[in-house]
Amino acid sequence: MANRLAESLSPYLRQHAENPVHWQEWGDDALAEARDRDVPILLSIGYAACHWCHVMAHESFEDDATAAVMNADFVCIKVDREERPDIDAVYMNATVAMTGQGGWPMTCFLTPAGEPFYCGTYYPSAPRGGMPSFTQLLGAITDTWRNRRDDVDKAAAAIVAELARSSGGLPPGTRTVDPELLDAAGATVADDEDKVHGGFGGAPKFPPSNLLEGLLRGYERTGAAETLRLVERTAEAMARGGIHDQLGGGFARYSVDSGWVVPHFEKMLYDNALLLRAYAHLARITDEPVPRRVTEGIVEFLLRDLRTDEGCFASALDADTDGVEGLTYAWTPQQLVDVLGSEDGLWAAELFVVTDAGTFEAGTSVLQLPADPDESEHFDSVCSRLFAARLARPQPGRDDKVVTAWNALAITGLVESGLASGRPDWVDAAAACARALLSSHLVDGRLRRASLGGSVGAPAGVLEDHGALITALLALYQATGEARWLDPARQLADTALTHFADPDRPGSWFDTAHDAQQLVARPRDPVDGATPSGAALITEAMLTLAAVVDDGARYAEAAHASLSAASLLLERAPRASGHWLTVAEAAVRGPLQVAVVGGGELLEVARREAPGGSLVVGGAPESSALFIDRPLVDGAPAAYVCRGFVCDRPVTSATDLSEVLATT
Repeated sequence: MANRLAESLSPYLRQHAENPVHWQEWGDDALAEARDRDVPILLSIGYAACHWCHVMAHESFEDDATAAVMNADFVCIKVDREERPDIDAVYMNATVAMTGQGGWPMTCFLTPAGEPFYCGTYYPSAPRGGMPSFTQLLGAITDTWRNRRDDVDKAAAAIVAELARSSGGLPPGTRTVDPELLDAAGATVADDEDKVHGGFGGAPKFPPSNLLEGLLRGYERTGAAETLRLVERTAEAMARGGIHDQLGGGFARYSVDSGWVVPHFEKMLYDNALLLRAYAHLARITDEPVPRRVTEGIVEFLLRDLRTDEGCFASALDADTDGVEGLTYAWTPQQLVDVLGSEDGLWAAELFVVTDAGTFEAGTSVLQLPADPDESEHFDSVCSRLFAARLARPQPGRDDKVVTAWNALAITGLVESGLASGRPDWVDAAAACARALLSSHLVDGRLRRASLGGSVGAPAGVLEDHGALITALLALYQATGEARWLDPARQLADTALTHFADPDRPGSWFDTAHDAQQLVARPRDPVDGATPSGAALITEAMLTLAAVVDDGARYAEAAHASLSAASLLLERAPRASGHWLTVAEAAVRGPLQVAVVGGGELLEVARREAPGGSLVVGGAPESSALFIDRPLVDGAPAAYVCRGFVCDRPVTSATDLSEVLATT
């Protein structure tokens, strides 16, 4: 027996291919081996950019003595949570049920049938803070397995029953999704704001990416100034903090403190894709320099640091560089002087809050930008020189895995920001990514989850992959007017209705297809996490598709049934339902549809000024279902602004269209 991860398509699994542990991937062979040997499964779940995953690997999985115990008494399985979100979801639910909290690395002990009976997260190599060492835990698990099997069976049965209960889906909603519900949800969210530092909650603090877009759409519907101020406070606080890469653009995954000062340094594609959409939307509304600059920086980061040879986007940059967290990004005052000279170095230290005491570790600081300097050209020059010096440092590793859903989120963000900023090259980058996904991730008519270097892995696409990609394709359709994006969007929507919708509960969705690999529970979670829930994403997709095809009734029915079920979340847990808020705001407005027959300046105005969640399509009268019975006016281009099935009179001037859009 030996380690079997060398040929994996997951960079995270490949990181463990040289471990003395006899790791293997999840599959029937591994479960069968556990049955044949009558030993428990040791399941370790993490991801390539995870700092504490690296720590546990160095402490335990690279240690020969620890590996010998693992190999003798367990079947050891490694899972990349990003590649297999279904496995991660099931065992994360089990971990939370047993311990009250979750995280990565996740460490679970299972029966050969995959039933969890003991779960946790990181375990140190020596006892610490009341925690047993990892080898002590292994010994206790082995003793229980051999001598108290009844206890194992009882624990496993109880956890499996809890997993079945928790994956039962939402009860039917009792509230109508209307402006009153959305206003109440927004007010509840506002009550939870950290008015000192922006955002929500304390340390560690995560960007509220899913909420920001929903709140901006609520502002556009109501004009409530305090809603806009909330978004601006959070967006500016994050933009000026260390969580935002002041030199290279983009955002780290979260801040370890409540003030956005020190990040946990991994930079994830999904965070930056979601934040791109929100900052671009805010920039369009306010025309302020900070959100404009942040938008441009995120795009630059995506295209420079995450773009793959195939034209898609890699999953993440690592938290560590050469095993040291933050090595690439932290500075001392002397290092600034070494790069910039004395005068500019001292100026930069004051500007970026780099002190002798430091804000991070060993007297180093993470760059912040509490205020913009008056001298923009000088500032740009300093940033350019510092960034060039930073590039000469060791760089964090990159997880080159291309995840369908996260790339789709990036496509949507690039399209929307490109249209709002007048950057067709951003839209072109989005289209190149979409072409690559459609050519490689659709295999025999079914969507796959991930690829590496153009080679597609075995895991099937989950609900979030379908929902996010449909919306991305429809964004490209609206941006380009090219009908080529509609057919695959419709195909994916039909697949989702067939394979993911719960036939016994209208409006409810499973996160895995009915013909996917069976686990001890079929995951179904309608609540947002770091990314929008699959159910919210597919609802957005169905709502949008219904408005742009001529036979969209079944998609509209699915969307409204889903929103009805989600009304319970909007009523009781709006902080955890940011993307539902985003979709519901669009639904309450119709969604707003702007059909521009003939294109030209009217189309540019519509794409630039239509509220978030609007559907904007331009082209020849026969090119879209939105143009049925909506002709040119006296041979000239015309814009039809519609809410649901009710349309205003067509307008033919850009000024008139701006006025209509400003009052919708």
